[in-house]
Amino acid sequence: MPPNPRRDLLPGTLDMLVLKTLSVQPMHGYAIARHIQRLSQDVFRIEEGSLYPALQRMRQKGWVRAEWRQTPNNQRARYYTITTTGRKQLGAQSAGFDDLVAAIGRVMRTV
Repeated sequence: MPPNPRRDLLPGTLDMLVLKTLSVQPMHGYAIARHIQRLSQDVFRIEEGSLYPALQRMRQKGWVRAEWRQTPNNQRARYYTITTTGRKQLGAQSAGFDDLVAAIGRVMRTV
């Protein structure tokens, strides 16, 4: 049986992935989840039960703002946009993540 390619996100990385996604363009929740799933080649599948509380938390922190709009399918959906504060947060989280990956790499390369 082949291994399951799906992986759990490291704590704190969901916010970073959502902010990065929104740095491309404003999106509604379903589009955010699909974008992350597609770019991760189906490794990450963001469930509604994780995504919407994260978006709400990011709204409260001022990292994203939301407004109701019509989707291309003429459905009403809440679109999220990254704010200037959110871009700064993305930069900080991205730098911290890069440091973490580098540290893990150093440990894994030891004999």
